[in-house]
Amino acid sequence: MDWSTAQNILCVRLDSLGDVLMTTPALAAIKATRPDSKLTLMTSASGAALAPQLAMVDDVWVYDAPWLKATAPRQNSQPEQAVIEELRSRQFDAAIIFTVYSQNPLPTAFMAYMADIPLRLAYCRENPYQLLTNTIRDPEPELTRHEVQRQLDLVASVGYRTVDERLQMTVPRSAHQRVSSLLENLGLSSVKPWIVVHPGASAPSRRYPPELFAEVGRSLANQGIAVVFTGTADEGELVESIRNQMATPSHSLVGLLTLAELSALLAAAPLLLSNNTGPVHIAAAVGTPVVDLYALTNLQHTPWQVPHRVLFHDVPCRLCYRSICPEGHHNCLRLVEPAAVVAAVLDLLPLRTLPNKSFLGASSTLALAEVQPA
Repeated sequence: MDWSTAQNILCVRLDSLGDVLMTTPALAAIKATRPDSKLTLMTSASGAALAPQLAMVDDVWVYDAPWLKATAPRQNSQPEQAVIEELRSRQFDAAIIFTVYSQNPLPTAFMAYMADIPLRLAYCRENPYQLLTNTIRDPEPELTRHEVQRQLDLVASVGYRTVDERLQMTVPRSAHQRVSSLLENLGLSSVKPWIVVHPGASAPSRRYPPELFAEVGRSLANQGIAVVFTGTADEGELVESIRNQMATPSHSLVGLLTLAELSALLAAAPLLLSNNTGPVHIAAAVGTPVVDLYALTNLQHTPWQVPHRVLFHDVPCRLCYRSICPEGHHNCLRLVEPAAVVAAVLDLLPLRTLPNKSFLGASSTLALAEVQPA
């Protein structure tokens, strides 16, 4: 067995929706090289939500690994033993383990080894010995590259390549139709500019302060730009707090959209203003410009191949890779002036207008904007 003949391939991406989306070019490279292959995506419950929109994925396996922070505590190792047995029964030819720099692939590699999967590929900073058959010594953090490029380089090392490096996801026509109806009910059209604002994020370190979001929203509304808020139902209180502090009209679709409908909304939107979280990568996949309020936890996850502005305040504690600010001041985001955010929105907004919003495919190939502090 070698990589050129592997047909039943397990692709492991155990973290969030945005990480799965940034892996789609690598998954597409496998399919482009081996069209007859079967790709099974093993991912978290969060990542699996995207699976119906991934045309290159044939099967999905939800697995919340105990070595990831978001997973509920285990009582014993029985779930992992069951996973190993299931891995063995599916007779995979190969396993490709996709990780960010700060993750260790060896727990997953050990399970694949115990399941007798013949080929096992991952980045690794330490010697994996027999746990991996193919390994690339992890060059980060000395070499910083985009997460998409990281995963493309991984699969290219065993011969899987593609010329199409865009993020890839499909958006059902039914989702476009419902969003079109919602926008019509909100009175949004090509006559008046509008943007989507997504103020939530799973990690507190990645959230721009709500009072500053309110200041940005107020300024935009006063300049005739309608603001449409999105978020999960759990983020409803956050969004209502921002809207109340704005004291100007705005719209909320919080808790009202499926993931496919959020994708359709972002495909229709002239621009997304967001913390660095999943919707940023969905917007990139559907070709929508992004103003990204980017906590300096890392530099690998900026919007891919769309016009964008990445705003942050430079701090000595940059690149902390933490979910909660270890210094307690959150200055990498707190010190980003609302005026700078508004200026970035006004700068990018003319790049995409509603009359051109028949977009149903993957991302734009327009040049990346320079990443710089606000």
